Amino acid sequence: MLGSGSKDLSALTLAERLLRQYPLPVLLNLPVEKLETLKGLGPAKASAIKASHELSKRALAVDADVLPTVRSPSDVANAVANIRKNKKENFVILCLNARNQVIRKETISIGSLNASIVHPREVFEPAIRESAASIVLAHNHPSGDTKPSDDDIELTRRLVKAGEIMGIEVLDHVIVSEKKHLSMKEKGCLGPGPSTESMLSLSKHSG
Repeated sequence: MLGSGSKDLSALTLAERLLRQYPLPVLLNLPVEKLETLKGLGPAKASAIKASHELSKRALAVDADVLPTVRSPSDVANAVANIRKNKKENFVILCLNARNQVIRKETISIGSLNASIVHPREVFEPAIRESAASIVLAHNHPSGDTKPSDDDIELTRRLVKAGEIMGIEVLDHVIVSEKKHLSMKEKGCLGPGPSTESMLSLSKHSG
């Protein structure tokens, strides 16, 4: 925020001087008129400090309820709408909190899916980092046909088993195309269990 500092002081020296004068919480809450009078600052730097502080406060005050919520395959398809028209297969994971809100979306790989390209460590690393309660998998089929391939099914079941070991449930794997989508959970492709179980079972994770 201090750029190159002032005429007589480097940015680092200026920052150290300011923090010797005022603890950081006090400094950030000074009115801009007061900041302008501090040696080494001026209207531009004072305004930058106030604007950055205000932006930080607003970011921290964002209501968690604005996070997108996933409760159905349609919600998943909407969350990955950016990959629906892609010419290559994009494999994406959605990390969810205990309220089924998306706290991170990450593209794991681009290209045809198979177990050698998509490894559990790459899939679950973001989920572990974000302390996700569960994850949803998604990828696109450029052909427009959302029917899961044998590789899709094999990979999904491998990741479901890995999730069971790590305590991070794989709730569904949704295949999308430009005009439609398919839930592998609803088709019974996640492994043993009722094939008719709907993604709506996500509600059991809501807080």
